[in-house]
Amino acid sequence: MSAQTVGDVGEFGLIAALQMRLKTTAAVEVPSGDDAAVLRLGADRLVVSTDMLVQDRHFRLEWSTPEEIGHKAAAQNFADLTAMAARPVALTAAIAMPAETTVEWVLGVVDGLVAEAEMLGAAVVGGDVTRAPAITISVTALGVPVGSRLVRRSGAQPGDVVAVCGRLGWAAAGLAVLGRGFRSPRVVVDAHRRPRPPYEAGALAGAAGATAMIDVSDGLLADLGHVAEASGVQIVLDVERLPIDDQIRETASAFNADPLGWVISGGDDHALAATFPAGATLPAGFVAVGEVVAGSGVEVPGYRHIGAPGFDHFRE
Repeated sequence: MSAQTVGDVGEFGLIAALQMRLKTTAAVEVPSGDDAAVLRLGADRLVVSTDMLVQDRHFRLEWSTPEEIGHKAAAQNFADLTAMAARPVALTAAIAMPAETTVEWVLGVVDGLVAEAEMLGAAVVGGDVTRAPAITISVTALGVPVGSRLVRRSGAQPGDVVAVCGRLGWAAAGLAVLGRGFRSPRVVVDAHRRPRPPYEAGALAGAAGATAMIDVSDGLLADLGHVAEASGVQIVLDVERLPIDDQIRETASAFNADPLGWVISGGDDHALAATFPAGATLPAGFVAVGEVVAGSGVEVPGYRHIGAPGFDHFRE
């Protein structure tokens, strides 16, 4: 019998297997398995997240400038901190690349990292460089809680309202446009090249009593599935309430695509999805799109989604 491969188990099956091998200590308040880990350092807490971008997997040199790639690398990590209701304070970055990579290109990536960090009052504080056959950028983001509580994936309760904040489907639309050899509509292409997470929304959600929250990086269905699993509940989405922006409808019409498919399964926009107690006043920017009930998984009554619920690195 052949050995099981990561392609057999998929990204999240592999992560689950890895987590079973990890040990914890008294300093670990939130271990691996959430948007970010949380370490308790005396009276303070440090929120930590790590992610990677790989050439021709997450970006293409012919599609994005080095500055855009740097912005994207920082944004996807800072979005994880935001989803915990934390404030970014610093990041480190490691870049592996072929020897023929130009210094100008590397400096452009760093300029993008620095600019994204500066928008949030954070700093790039170090990293590493090494040689590799293709470019890989690994970023570790560090943050601190904004208020007295951090929001995890595991707190959703039956009766809660499900709400989203930020753009959904834009990066997926941009990827579809670029993948067909076009460069417009520019607004969705730019959304793929450089995401714009709703950074302020995480702290607002935490202050408003959000019971669970997640960064929508792999697709709304897939990421809400993580919330449902961690919380032991079922999430039911209302197809009529899911936001489909005009730019997404117009792009889908031009490319004969399903705009709702992009909204519910497209990743890389780094919107936030959160659950709130019934009757809670939703923070500015959040739109109610469903409810939490007893059960498991994610359901979208009245809609049959074709394809995977989101992105899986080992099955795409």
